[in-house]
Amino acid sequence: MGLFVLLNRPARLARFAFMALAFTVLAAPSAGYAQTRHLTFSGGPEGGTFQFLSNGISALLSRKFEGTEITDMASAGSVENLRRVHAKEADFGIVYSGDLYLGVRGSLAGDANAYTNVQVISYLYGAPAHLIVHEDSGITEVAQLAGKRVAVGPSGSGAATSAQRFFESLGMWDRIQPQFVGYLQGASALAENQVDALWAFAGLPNASVIRAASHKPIRLLQVFEPAQRGALLKEHPYYTRVTIPAGTYPGVDYDVHSIQDSALWVAGRHVPEDLAYRSLATVYSGEGLEFMHAMARAAREMAIRTGLTGVVTPVHQGARKFWTEQGFAVSDAQR
Repeated sequence: MGLFVLLNRPARLARFAFMALAFTVLAAPSAGYAQTRHLTFSGGPEGGTFQFLSNGISALLSRKFEGTEITDMASAGSVENLRRVHAKEADFGIVYSGDLYLGVRGSLAGDANAYTNVQVISYLYGAPAHLIVHEDSGITEVAQLAGKRVAVGPSGSGAATSAQRFFESLGMWDRIQPQFVGYLQGASALAENQVDALWAFAGLPNASVIRAASHKPIRLLQVFEPAQRGALLKEHPYYTRVTIPAGTYPGVDYDVHSIQDSALWVAGRHVPEDLAYRSLATVYSGEGLEFMHAMARAAREMAIRTGLTGVVTPVHQGARKFWTEQGFAVSDAQR
């Protein structure tokens, strides 16, 4: 019996070695799987502009980059995207320039964390401030809103926060009567004379402004000039000048000069330089822009000439290379 075991030991060892090798091969990822790069893009609420754009970029890059799959993720929006990308829970995201500026400095409301791992890829579109009154109200300037009821957006919303920043910079926040209601509710309240003005901070054209104009002729107040006179643009450099063109809204046959925050495509520092560069080259090609412009009306602002609009925080190294090649001078704040 002992002789049998002894004689068969090499065969048994060989059999065990073969089984171990087979298990290793089966347990290891296939070569094809190992070569696939999986990335995530954190967008926004279902049906919103952020989600349309993140889905478009994800689909375009996944189709164009062999061996790369980018998964689009729904999110609550700008600040959640900032936190996800910083924590490497997402590779790309869409974040408002203001949230990024404050987040990098640890100055977000109620959040002292510094989100320094998030860097800019490009500008996507702007969200201009609209300040609407009835045409027959007699109100032609922002200063005349002192003592008036102004619908500014829900409490804690980006719209309400921007309204507070704007009116505080003019020393007027304590002199108006802010009404914390949503855009559509505010438009209805304006139509029914329950408020005197409506503040909306959103892309063009905005449905609530159209709704307000459908009830009664409206006037859009000029916002940029008073913002320039006050401390707003110095304290919040991510706000930029924007023109709401004549004819954007019914009865508004003049240009309105306002301020806007910028929705930015961002990436984590961990995203390779080459990937960021190739992503921009693909999206900002003629074919890429045509595809993106068909995804959402807001994407029509995407163009080489607008690439770094509203960017006052560091730009990803791969993106710096791309934009420098397009003739942009990268500022100290963008490095």
